[in-house]
Amino acid sequence: MLTAVANPLRLRVIAALRGGRVHVSELARRLEISRPLLYMHLDRLEKAGIVTGHLELSEDGKAMKYFELVPFELRLTAQIITDALASGRGGGETGGHAADRAREDER
Repeated sequence: MLTAVANPLRLRVIAALRGGRVHVSELARRLEISRPLLYMHLDRLEKAGIVTGHLELSEDGKAMKYFELVPFELRLTAQIITDALASGRGGGETGGHAADRAREDER
């Protein structure tokens, strides 16, 4: 989860989704970035359990992808950082493995 929120653009995505679900094209316009780049960041946030995507059909039958925030709280202390570094999770781990372990630690 820390890796997911360590990127300024992903923080902007989180802030943009705070008001509710947004269609991916609209979100890309708001953030002034390309959809492929946005999808890359949304994928990282989704793997960390911070956002969720839903595919819906419009009235004219077009597939529309919407994203929204999943309620989350990130608690960070010096001890959590120290423990993560001591257990080898402080660097180099990417993707779902680090997010899965972070969720396990929260339980």
